[in-house]
Amino acid sequence: MEARSKIRNASVAPRKARLVADLVRNQYVEDALSQLSFTHKAASPIIYKLIQSAAANAQYQDPSIDIAGLYVKEIRVDEGITRKWIRPRARGMANRILKRSSHITVVVDEESTEDVES
Repeated sequence: MEARSKIRNASVAPRKARLVADLVRNQYVEDALSQLSFTHKAASPIIYKLIQSAAANAQYQDPSIDIAGLYVKEIRVDEGITRKWIRPRARGMANRILKRSSHITVVVDEESTEDVES
């Protein structure tokens, strides 16, 4: 049974969050959480909490589910809003500052015999 969790407008750039998302894609939840706890990236704590939340959602939907059998089926990082402002520079010029954010979605699922065979 699938369970999902998402965060919108997380204050980390999508390009940087995708590096962390690629580390834990298709891993068991316990392995993914231990991997993220030792990863020194800004997106690591955000994705850690999302995977924990998705596992808790799965257990809430079906209390008999075993969390050890859950794996990260899908993790998607999309671009969120971009805050823009101007930074004054010398001789009347200006530089544009772009503060990017991202939408992150995590889907966990139980590993079944169909997943193992294919």
